[in-house]
Amino acid sequence: MNAPALTGSPVLWLAVLGVFSVIVVQSVVYLRAARRAADSAEITRGELTTALRTGAVSAIGPSAAVVFIALTLLTVFGTPAVLVRIGLIGSASFETLAAQTAAGAVGVELGGPGYDDTVFALVLFTMSAGGAAWMVTTLVFTPLLRRTDRKVRALNPAVMAIAPSAGMIGAFCYLGLAETQKSTGHLVAFTAGAGVMLALHALNARLRTRWIKEWSLGISMVAALAVAAAAT
Repeated sequence: MNAPALTGSPVLWLAVLGVFSVIVVQSVVYLRAARRAADSAEITRGELTTALRTGAVSAIGPSAAVVFIALTLLTVFGTPAVLVRIGLIGSASFETLAAQTAAGAVGVELGGPGYDDTVFALVLFTMSAGGAAWMVTTLVFTPLLRRTDRKVRALNPAVMAIAPSAGMIGAFCYLGLAETQKSTGHLVAFTAGAGVMLALHALNARLRTRWIKEWSLGISMVAALAVAAAAT
C-alpha cells in the first residue's frame, strides 16, 4: 500500500485533538442535560443510570466493528485521518465509499500508483464534505423539528409518544431487510438476531431481570454472527 507523506502531518494531529475535545465536551453537555431533564420526564436517577449503562453496553458491538475496519484503513489514510473521520461519523463504509469515489474521479486507486499528497487531500476533503452535510442538516432541521414536536404534543401528546418508537422500528427494519438481500449468510444472521432478541425480551418480561434487557443487543449480535458462521 502506498501512503502519502501528508497522512502523518502535524496539522492533521492537531485536527484529531480538536475533534476529540469536541466529542468529550459534547458528551459532558448531553450527560448534564439528561440529568436536568430526568425530573421533568419522571425518570429516576436509578433509571437514568440504567439507561446510560445499557447504551454503553449496546455501543460495544457496533464500535468494535468500526474499530476493526478502521485498522484496515490505517495503511491508506494514516492514523490522524482515520481518527478524525471515524471519530466524527463512525461509518467506515461511508468513508471508504467517499474515498474511493474521490480517488476514482482522478483515475487513481487508493493505495496504488499515483496516490500522492494531492489525491490524499482530495480524498480527505471529500470525506469531510460528506460528513459536514450530515451535520449541517442536523443543525438546520433540529429547530424545525423541535417546533413541530411542540405543536403536535399540544394537539395530541399520544402521537409523539408513539411516533419516535415507530420511526426507529421502521428505520432498523428497513436497514436490516436491505442487508438480507445480499446473501444467505446475511439473511440467516438477520433472522437469528431477531429471534434471539425476541426471545430475550420475552424472557425478561417473565423474569423481570434487569441485566437481560441491558445485554440483549450484545447477546443478539453475537448469536447472529455465530449462527451465520455455522450456517455458511
